[in-house]
Amino acid sequence: MSSSNTKSNWLLWTVSISFICFVSWKHSIIDVRGALLLAGRGLLLLGLASLMVSYLYPRLRSVFSKTTQPPPEYSEDEEAKRKQKHAREELQEKHSEKASTYKESVLRPREESSMRKKEEHFYCMAGQTWKLTAGKRLGEGEMSGQSGLHDVTGTPNHEAIHRRKLPESATRVHPKPEAPSKRVVRVVLRCPSGRTVHRRFLKSDSSSVLLDWMLRTGYHPTLYTLCTSYPRQPLDTRKDTSMEDAGILTHTVLNVEEKDPSS
Repeated sequence: MSSSNTKSNWLLWTVSISFICFVSWKHSIIDVRGALLLAGRGLLLLGLASLMVSYLYPRLRSVFSKTTQPPPEYSEDEEAKRKQKHAREELQEKHSEKASTYKESVLRPREESSMRKKEEHFYCMAGQTWKLTAGKRLGEGEMSGQSGLHDVTGTPNHEAIHRRKLPESATRVHPKPEAPSKRVVRVVLRCPSGRTVHRRFLKSDSSSVLLDWMLRTGYHPTLYTLCTSYPRQPLDTRKDTSMEDAGILTHTVLNVEEKDPSS
C-alpha cells in the first residue's frame, strides 16, 4: 500500500515538474539545449526528493507514532475483567460470611443437640444416667429422719462419714433359707458394672428386702431401681408386697438400673 502511494506521488511530482518546465520554457528565451538541461536538473531534484521522502518518511512516522501512540484496544477488556474479578471476590466473601453465620447459628446448635441426645441415649442404655446429672453432695437429699443426722456436728469429713452409714434395715442381715424348696426362689442381681450376685429368698419375704440387698451390694435405692428382664419394667418393692405377689415365682434375674433423673 505504501509503495503504490509512493509511486503515485512520484508520478504526480514528475508530471507537475514537467508541466512547470514546459510553461517556463515557452515563456523563456532559452533554447532547446537550455530547456533540456533545465529538465534534467528538475528530474535530478525530483529523484533526490523522492529518495529522501521514501527513506525518511517511514522512520519519521514510526518515531511520531511511538510518541503519540493511542491506548491499547484491549484496555477496556482488561478493565472489564478486573471489575468482574472484583465483583466475584465480593460475592464470594458475602457467601462465605453467610455460610459462617449459618454454621454458627444453625448447624453447630443442631449438632450439639444431636450429640447431647445421643449421649443421653447411650448413658440410658448403659445404665449410667447419673453422668447426666450435675451431682450433689454426699448424703444430700436423704431422708431427714435418719437417726442422729441433725445431731452430728464437726468437720465435713465427720458429716460425710455419718452420712455414709447404712440404715438399720440394710445392715440387718436377712435370714437366708438353707435348703432349696418349693417356697424358696433364687434371685440374681445383674449390676451396671457387669458383676452378678445371687441369693436365695422365700417367696413370702417382702420384696423390699431386695432393696436392702441392692444397697449392701453398693447401689443406693435413691439412685437405682430393680427391673425385671422380660418384660422390662420396674419391680414392685413395697414393704407390704411379697415376692410372690411381685411376680417372683421362680428363679429370677433382676437388673439394677439407674433411675431417670427427670422422673
